[in-house]
Amino acid sequence: MESKELMELVAKSCDDKRAEDIVVLDMKNVSLIADYFLICHGSNERQVQAIARGIKQDVEEKDIEVKRLEGFEHSRWILVDLDDVVCHIFHEDERGYYNLERLWGDAPTYTYQEIEQDQGQM
Repeated sequence: MESKELMELVAKSCDDKRAEDIVVLDMKNVSLIADYFLICHGSNERQVQAIARGIKQDVEEKDIEVKRLEGFEHSRWILVDLDDVVCHIFHEDERGYYNLERLWGDAPTYTYQEIEQDQGQM
């Protein structure tokens, strides 16, 4: 699966679990870490865990391996590493503090609505 398709799958998984403020950073020309960072948040620990579980389930159904899942126990910031796509799921209170969108401000940024509208053009 291409990294763009994987990013779209992960974004949909987040949306299906009612993640809030889903943002994708296109990291291809910014960093060697991944092609895409997906950032979202949940309003409580249970929702943050549900979002991470949903991603894991959806990608494993497509025979994609989760390389690393960190932070699940405390559920303040869960990182789901899928190689070319890294998903950061924050607790609502933590997202503003870490502000990854600002840290990686030179990366092109897309909202989930833009991804839905422009599928195939990014």
